[in-house]
Amino acid sequence: MAKIYVFDDEPSILLMIKKMLEKAGYEVDIALNGKEGMELFKRNVPDLLITDIIMPEKEGLETILELRKSYPELKIIAISGGGRISPGGYLPGAKLLGANIVFEKPLDQKEFLQAVTLLLDETRTKNFPRQL
Repeated sequence: MAKIYVFDDEPSILLMIKKMLEKAGYEVDIALNGKEGMELFKRNVPDLLITDIIMPEKEGLETILELRKSYPELKIIAISGGGRISPGGYLPGAKLLGANIVFEKPLDQKEFLQAVTLLLDETRTKNFPRQL
């Protein structure tokens, strides 16, 4: 079972994503910000990280940058509902810093789950290549 971490400072969004992913069969741990989330990484590295961009304590862009240095193969989805500027202002930066896929809130559940599946399939294929 794939392990996914979700970082978001909005409890309602965090729980919605957690329930959606658990219903799809994934194991999910959550954190209310990047600082709290980094504590999860000290215990176990997930197969996928989903992080909001604008959060207190440690923002998503900083978290992505730090994790890319330590875990270059980690699959990352960045999400944003905006802040001082629209989500479109933050998400290109997340992509430049290493997010594999970005989404604006509110999330389209079907597209979001397809992206999760795609990234996790890439991880499995890379770790367990088929023999010819």
